[in-house]
Amino acid sequence: MAVHGRPSQLRALFDESPTPHIAHPPRTHHRDFYVATDGSYSLESGGGGLGVIIETRDGERVARLAIPDDSVGDNNIAEYRALHLGLDVLAARAPADARVGVLVDHDDLAANVNSAALATRRSDHKPPRKLSVPRPTRHHWRGIRARICGFGELRAAVLDSDVNPAHSLANTPSEYAHVNHERDRCLLPTNPRSSQAQIPPPSRRDRHASD
Repeated sequence: MAVHGRPSQLRALFDESPTPHIAHPPRTHHRDFYVATDGSYSLESGGGGLGVIIETRDGERVARLAIPDDSVGDNNIAEYRALHLGLDVLAARAPADARVGVLVDHDDLAANVNSAALATRRSDHKPPRKLSVPRPTRHHWRGIRARICGFGELRAAVLDSDVNPAHSLANTPSEYAHVNHERDRCLLPTNPRSSQAQIPPPSRRDRHASD
């Protein structure tokens, strides 16, 4: 069972971070699950890594992964591959109608995710802006887009790399290999009605209506 009142690190970061192409009113801060991902690539070694952290809104950890990946060819591929992995893991452990908050430190990836999410609400299913997906990432983008369509609602926020909690998992996966052996969890957040009072998060509480 989730612990009542326990803060979620990922939720706090999501609340404070911009969501490209999607307005961020207070009600949108109530996600069921939060997924932080990061991908790394070293030109020197030719290898990379994938980092994933998943939490419920109550702060309960669902999964952590730190996976070396020598098949990535550049940083873009690593970032898309990491998000594809994170959403696949969450989809196997969360209800289909889950509301998901994604945290990445890749601006274009977040923008593409949000445009694709908006497209799911349109009758023509076309994104409101042209997607800019690097060709080598298209396999992973198809997987990401399928997951976007599969959840009840999903949107992405952009973090600075140095505050992305998945950054260390992706950049030094050998040091965090133990997290891959943590017990699998399938945790549901506590009743959302208990935490959906319309109170603006700190990032918006003191702003004027025109901000």
